[in-house]
Order: sequence, then C-alpha cells, then structure tokens
Amino acid sequence: MRVLVTGGAGFIGSHLADRLLAAGHAVRAFDALDPQVHPDGPPAYLDPGVELVVGDVRDADALDRALDDVDAVVHLAAAVGVGQSMYEIRRYVDVNSVGCAVLLERLVERRDRVRRLVVASSMSIYGEGQYRDPATGESGLAPGLRPEAQLAARRWELERDGRPLAPEPTREDKPLLPTSVYAVTKRDHEELCLSVGEAYGIPTAALRLFNVYGPRQALGNPYTGVAAIFGSRLLNGHAPIAFEDGAQTRDFVHVTDVARAFHLAVESDAAGLVANVCTGRPASVVDIARGLARGLGAEIEPEVAGTYRAGDIRHCIGDPARARAALGFEAEVGLDDGLGALAGWMAEQEAVDRVEDAMEELRRRGLER
Repeated sequence: MRVLVTGGAGFIGSHLADRLLAAGHAVRAFDALDPQVHPDGPPAYLDPGVELVVGDVRDADALDRALDDVDAVVHLAAAVGVGQSMYEIRRYVDVNSVGCAVLLERLVERRDRVRRLVVASSMSIYGEGQYRDPATGESGLAPGLRPEAQLAARRWELERDGRPLAPEPTREDKPLLPTSVYAVTKRDHEELCLSVGEAYGIPTAALRLFNVYGPRQALGNPYTGVAAIFGSRLLNGHAPIAFEDGAQTRDFVHVTDVARAFHLAVESDAAGLVANVCTGRPASVVDIARGLARGLGAEIEPEVAGTYRAGDIRHCIGDPARARAALGFEAEVGLDDGLGALAGWMAEQEAVDRVEDAMEELRRRGLER
C-alpha cells in the first residue's frame, strides 16, 4: 500500500515509517515541521525512502497533494502538551480538532480508494484511570478529579469516603473524562474519525496511546513526554522535577512497540476498533527519573516539588487485552531495557533545558499550585 502518515516526520511517525518501509509499503509523510518540535527543519533520522510533504493539517490544498494515490492514512499530526494546551486553547483546538475535520473532509472525497484509516487517540481522554475500593471489593470505579481542598492539603491519592482507592488496569469501556484542552481534542480525533469512517464505509481504528517514550523525542520541547523532559534536565546537570510526591504512576510504552501496533492496525481490516496501546504495567514518575539518571551515569536525585498542576491525574495504567485479541499486539520492550536504550541515545544529543520557563508560565497563570 501507499500509506500517508500525518505527523510522519515526528517521534512516533518516523518510527512507524521505518516499519512500513521495511514491510514493503510506500510511505508519504505529511508534517508541518513545527519549530517547537523541529527547530532545525526536516530531521536527519527520517528515512530517505519517505516522501515528505510539508504542510499544515488545516490546509486543504496541501492535504489534497498529500492524499493523492493513497491507500491508507495514519493520522498522528497534533499539537501536543497538556500544560501548554491550557493556555493556548484556540491553537490546540484549531490544529487538533479543526485540522482533523479538514483531513476528514478531504479524505472522504477519496473514499473509493482509501481503504484504511487509523488515528492516534490518547490515554488522556480517560482522565483519571480506573480504580477499585479495597474496603468493599468494588472495581471498575471511574472517579473524577481529586477535590481542590484535598490537593491543597497534599493528600494525593484518590479517596472514597475518606479511604484511599487502588488503581487497576483501565479498560476501553471506562467513561471518558478528559481534564485538559489537549485531552478534549484527542477525544475529538477519536470520535470524529470513527463516526466519519462508519458513515462513509472507511474501516477505521483508534489507538489510545499511553505514555510513549524512546529515541527521537524532542528534548528541547518542555511540553513533550515526561521521559524526554527528565532527560533534558539530566543532560544539563539539573534535577528532574516531579510534581506532587512523585509516586503517581503511568503506563510507559516504548515507541517501537507503538509503531508495531500502528503497523498491525494498518494491515488489519477491523472496523470501529478502539484499543489501548500499553504494557499493563505501572511505573512511577520518580522511577522514570531515577532509571534515566542511572542510564546516563548521572548521580542526580529527582526533585519532588510537592506542588500540583490543574487537571493532573494520579494513576492511569492500561488494560492491554483488547489490542492483544484484536491485533495480536503485545508490548515487547521492558521498561529497564527501554530506559537504558533511551539514555544511550540521549547521551549523544544536545538538549536545551526549557523546563523552568514552562513551569514559570504555569505558575504565572495559576495552573501550578
């Protein structure tokens, strides 16, 4: 097939392009080359076999050129960053939600040729993950955000009647409770693509990505994933900064596993599929900081800020069962191996640490308390 990957010059998109090329597909990447992510223009890591079309996802004419003679589309292009989305509200909605709508309008004009659409959704659309009550045995709980008074008192865990709840793997049927502008736009991505795909008979799948990490992530972007943010701090001799008490957990999945999941979805014929792309294993934010420090040979302990950000969640770990059953996907890269390889790649990079500037912007706007 000829596969169009929007955001194809980016972190996940370039790894997916490598896999698709190796499998014999032709790959066209459509990318705006946003200076926040690509300050030096087209990245050197992009395989020369990838046809790069530079354009904005809101530009219908540019999309028409990119969609010419395409058999499948993987939609990854998005403005990323939860914190930044809370004060660049219009830009995030415009690039993500409106951009997705423009892409879909141009795609349906080619519905007789395009036989597959796969969209990158996000675990952020869940809000808090899924919980159980150890006292009663009740599971499948879907709590909202922690009350402001509880956070102000520095009680970090989710509570029910004064008792702490325990996190459990989050299934795809959990109610969606996005808590940031970015998360709302990723829900838009998923729901727009699935509804349009169903209406026009374009088999569509949405993959809900958990915390993706690995080489090629933009180390100079203070709004990217936490592993890259911590890496940029460590490379500059600074302590990684963990909000709350650093014990909040996420599901960290390596970018090569994520690329494999998209590859499987592109070659699948499953329609209307929504599936987590995750490991099912929790890791704390402090674990990530310490693992990267070990890999980089940096004797720097993370700094636990004791503050919290508006809209932040405490725990979210994915349930991988549906992706295993529908796509035959299971994450293969263990966290220790993945962090070690990431640290090896980071050691060869230069990174500008802009984290404190980003934190100051959040504080100035009252979003860190």
